[in-house]
Amino acid sequence: MRIGLSVPDVGPAEQDAMSRVLAEGWIAPVGPDLDRFEQALCARTGRARAVAVSSGTAALHLQLLAAGIGPGEGVICPTLTFVATANAITYTGATPILVDCDDTGNIDPDLVEEAFESARHAGTPVRAVLPVDVYGKVADHRRLGEIADRHGALLMVDAAESLGARRDGVPAGKHGMSAAVSFNGNKIITTSSGGAVLTDDHALADRVLHLATQAKEPVAHFLHREVGYAYRMSNVLAALGTAQLTRLDDFLAARRGHRARYTELCDSVESLRILGGADDEDNCWLTVLELTDPGDQVVTIETLAAELASQGIETRRVFTPLHRQPLHADPERTPRVVNGTAERLFATCLAVPSSARSSSRDIDEVCGIIEAVMSRSDRIGSGRTRSITPYLSSGRSPSGAAA
Repeated sequence: MRIGLSVPDVGPAEQDAMSRVLAEGWIAPVGPDLDRFEQALCARTGRARAVAVSSGTAALHLQLLAAGIGPGEGVICPTLTFVATANAITYTGATPILVDCDDTGNIDPDLVEEAFESARHAGTPVRAVLPVDVYGKVADHRRLGEIADRHGALLMVDAAESLGARRDGVPAGKHGMSAAVSFNGNKIITTSSGGAVLTDDHALADRVLHLATQAKEPVAHFLHREVGYAYRMSNVLAALGTAQLTRLDDFLAARRGHRARYTELCDSVESLRILGGADDEDNCWLTVLELTDPGDQVVTIETLAAELASQGIETRRVFTPLHRQPLHADPERTPRVVNGTAERLFATCLAVPSSARSSSRDIDEVCGIIEAVMSRSDRIGSGRTRSITPYLSSGRSPSGAAA
């Protein structure tokens, strides 16, 4: 693909960091760069402690384990999320309870209330609520926390996608008893692979660190009293992460600039909107376009994605709702409270290129293709026509012919 969806942006700062750490010989799993990275994460998110680990999924797993969540208990999570959220719950032996989203794509607090009631009637104790900040928009953790408190449950956040975002001025990763972030290759900053648990609870952080290092007891010889995990991030990847974190504000500015251009597109095409709406506090990790009048349009999400792919532009459908996944299709094994919103968004939403590496001309080209496709749809469907944004970088007309 000529224009990727969300690709890593690395440059001289990252190259210098990697060269330095290799020259210094700090290749072992731990070292000074790991400490620096964790301290930088704390400074950025306002948390007291950060424990960097091998993946965002590992971070989710560890924060649940450290809180003592296990078999026979339920954990409420969104149905509109990547499967890792529910997988981490399942790793502990607990049961995911899937809850539908609101029109922003984030978990619906009203349905979370219903899920607690349903679980009570089923005799399942709910130990935690695990919301996800979908596509970089921070969920309503204040209200979710109040609901969790009222039912005697913990609020633990999946902030894999939201580093750099805020809600009501509070940084992503600061909400809840703890939060898990991800540094996968497509995230807003990357360590190639990796994640971290962020918390203000020192006992929980110590427990996470213990479990992440094979639960080795602090004695001179190898002594283990319980099962642990090889989940610690390496010093080499932490050096990469520290360099990336110094560039986070630049990445945010670039992605927010792309979001502004897509907002202009939606202003000119009345049947498109930005999922989650316009919010200056989002990190704009991925911009997702929603087709708001699918019944009146000739174009579908599939045809729009195919047209963009034919011109070398990568897109992606939003997450397949977990309750529609074969893994969680059985409501007896995976309870759910759903109302069709996630399924509607899956049918009508498309994530479009949002990389910090993409230029404004790249995004103009993407918008031009989308506007042209939607304009053709209007002409076929209702005889209306729309203006078409010129291609600023490709030299092609909207039809694909040489301009």
